[in-house]
Amino acid sequence: MAQSPLAVEVKDISKRYGRRWALARISFTVEQGGSLLLTGSNGSGKTTLLRTIATAIRPTAGSIRVFGLDCRADRHEVRQNVALLSHTSFLYEDLTAEQNLRLLARLIAPDAAESPLSRISSLLERVGLSHRSEHPVRQFSAGMRKRLAIARVLLKAPRVALFDEPFGELDPGGVVDMEKIIAELKSTGTTIVLATHLVEQGLSLCDQRLHLADGRAVAA
Repeated sequence: MAQSPLAVEVKDISKRYGRRWALARISFTVEQGGSLLLTGSNGSGKTTLLRTIATAIRPTAGSIRVFGLDCRADRHEVRQNVALLSHTSFLYEDLTAEQNLRLLARLIAPDAAESPLSRISSLLERVGLSHRSEHPVRQFSAGMRKRLAIARVLLKAPRVALFDEPFGELDPGGVVDMEKIIAELKSTGTTIVLATHLVEQGLSLCDQRLHLADGRAVAA
């Protein structure tokens, strides 16, 4: 399949839960290396949209392509290219920070010539957790869990990074670090889709904006 110049193509995506439409005919594109800011109040559909792009949930109608790969037919390949930072950390409580990253490294690249294992120490330092690398996650604060979840995203080195309220639970220093991490990802060509209530920060980091209300795209 020929490589698509578009990183993300969303066409008429809709998602229904019972009688309620969480998303209604959403369409947009993001070019490779581009960045899109999603804004909207709680319940507007931002999280549902990100989880749909990440293939965590299936849409009721419409289509999504990531670098030309169909999110339904090519689900496994899409997941290799995408990482989602969500409200759920996907961390193992009884494992240490380092063990959590080691487990992920083995899952994402078990046969790679250059294993992600070699990057674990530097990533823990990058997110400010090197001094807690041997501590179990159950001892971590909400902010520390968010930092470790960020390290999980970076370890995967995705071509498309999806961020759902990345600044939540972080202290002011953590917010600054997150802004730097997103800017660094952009500078290396990673495509960014970012949902946040902190519109000012989002606008400073993203090239496009899509505002949602009741699952529909509307003017901001």
